[in-house]
Amino acid sequence: MRSRTSRPLWVRLSLTYVGVALLAVVILAGITAVATERYVNVLVSERRDNLTRALLVDAASTYSTGKPGWSDADLGPALDLAARSGTDVAVLDGNGAVVATTFPHPRRAAGTQRHPIVINGQRVGTLDIHFNGRGLVASTDKLRRSLLHADVWSAGVAALLALGAAVLVARRLSEPVRALTAAASDVSRGNRNARVGVLRRVPAELVDLASTFDSMADTIVAEEQLRRDLVADVAHELRTPVAVLQANAEALLDGVLPHTPEQTASLHEEILRLARMVDDLQTLASAEAAALHLTRQRCDLAGIAESAVTAMEPSAASAGVRLTHQLDPVMIEGDPVRIHQIVTNLLSNAVKFGGPGSSTSVRVGPEGRDAVLVVSDDGPGIDPEDLPHVFERFWRGHAATSPTGTGIGLSIAHDLVVAHGGRLDVASGPGGGTQVTARFPASR
Repeated sequence: MRSRTSRPLWVRLSLTYVGVALLAVVILAGITAVATERYVNVLVSERRDNLTRALLVDAASTYSTGKPGWSDADLGPALDLAARSGTDVAVLDGNGAVVATTFPHPRRAAGTQRHPIVINGQRVGTLDIHFNGRGLVASTDKLRRSLLHADVWSAGVAALLALGAAVLVARRLSEPVRALTAAASDVSRGNRNARVGVLRRVPAELVDLASTFDSMADTIVAEEQLRRDLVADVAHELRTPVAVLQANAEALLDGVLPHTPEQTASLHEEILRLARMVDDLQTLASAEAAALHLTRQRCDLAGIAESAVTAMEPSAASAGVRLTHQLDPVMIEGDPVRIHQIVTNLLSNAVKFGGPGSSTSVRVGPEGRDAVLVVSDDGPGIDPEDLPHVFERFWRGHAATSPTGTGIGLSIAHDLVVAHGGRLDVASGPGGGTQVTARFPASR
């Protein structure tokens, strides 16, 4: 359940994008302001130096024009140039008397700069310059204000663009998350058909997440179907012997059937059948937890296989199946009882489905870093559409109508092989026989 203070994902992403964009704009504006202030100061300093030099040159040339001296000097052009530049200027002669000025009391004005007027190495006067708040200074202040306004507008435009882009991207990112949440909610409410489906124009991670969720939902549906099938199969398998036992017991109680050794043997056979089914179910449950209960020790896979083949020979002979074997010693770390159970299950399946007149071979030996057990038969084989399901519980495929059994032999063998750190593979084709290969890590 969503917290009262929590915000939707797209809102959080949008705020994050906008915050990052504004932070970048502020940093850039600060850097620009510092650089601009430095540039403006340098520019003002250069302009003032140039103006000062120009006024000094103009004053010196005016002093030298006509009769040397300040008596007939025409300083109007220089004073006009200074006035247009927002500068107060005063020209004093060599004795400090004011020759021309644009501001009163130049000697008492604060911030006045004094520069000597020198001609041929001789000081002939003084140029007093006072930069007021007009002209160049006003222009630089206006430039600063313009740059500040530009920075503020840039920040606003960047924030709006970031907000638009953030909302667009955040909604696009959050849409598949919302779809996944909705599908998960439907599944939790019992809708097993809810799926996210194919997502387009979204990051690959979200596509993988949606695909994983759909696969998980498919697995849940398959497991649910398997559970229903398991209940139905167990009920079906138990119904026949229970019905036979019930009918025969009632017939004996009612005196319809005589109590003969043959009748007792028939009841005993049905009881054994029930016991085998219960044992199979117990074995399957044990196989699932085999990794927790394996008694591992160094053992010879070939010796265990030979023992299983010897025990299976009478059953194979009665079924009309010929057993052959090629057993080369190879050591593994495993539970001999469970390994024997694996070989017995594989042999039992091969004999059962091979049929009379067929042959079954067992091969054991080292292969690279593995110890390999191969059980092959030349029976009718497994249909390609049934092959992916051979390790599923109670799966007997299209051949389930002829041989009897619960259909968990290969499932038990598979779980036990995996519990030993190995792998079980089945290769088969219609009419081409079946080969089951169990690979175990060989003992070093």
